[in-house]
Amino acid sequence: MPYTPPPDLAGLSLAEIAELSASRQLPPIDEWDPPETDHSKMRIAADGKWYHDGGQITRPAMVRAFASLLRREEDKRYFLVTPHYKQEIEVEDAAFIAVDCKHIEDEVLAFRLNIDENVMPGPDYPLRAAGDADTPAIYLAFRHGCEARLDRSTWLQLAEIALQQGDGTNVTSQGETFSLSPE
Repeated sequence: MPYTPPPDLAGLSLAEIAELSASRQLPPIDEWDPPETDHSKMRIAADGKWYHDGGQITRPAMVRAFASLLRREEDKRYFLVTPHYKQEIEVEDAAFIAVDCKHIEDEVLAFRLNIDENVMPGPDYPLRAAGDADTPAIYLAFRHGCEARLDRSTWLQLAEIALQQGDGTNVTSQGETFSLSPE
């Protein structure tokens, strides 16, 4: 079955983004607790590219499929989880990359991830500032304990929104205020 990418984030309304997010059917990996087996021989590089046994996974559909099985445990290790297997996967920085941002109706931010999924920061998906003043990094919480790091252009989009909302150091989404200054 061919994959149809979602529409451009800039052209979507808040209701359309919420509908796209809600319509995504994901496996119930939080309900699965198989025994840990061995390493998956997979790695997610800091730039968001996925690798298996040293070779890049170039099929976006495969990356999206694996992403739907990814979970970060309390010990900060990442696993691909199925009903019968749990294999560790190396993640160099964040599991995903936020590649676009939109400010909707002055109340909600929406981000598009490199796996063609949308996330709206708020109480369930907070933004986190890390790094330092010279090399800041903004992370967005995502499902199953994973995070998405904002790429440079998305970080700049967010900084512009912060300037529009106030002094440029905070942004608000779904009633939550998030600092863009590293701690």
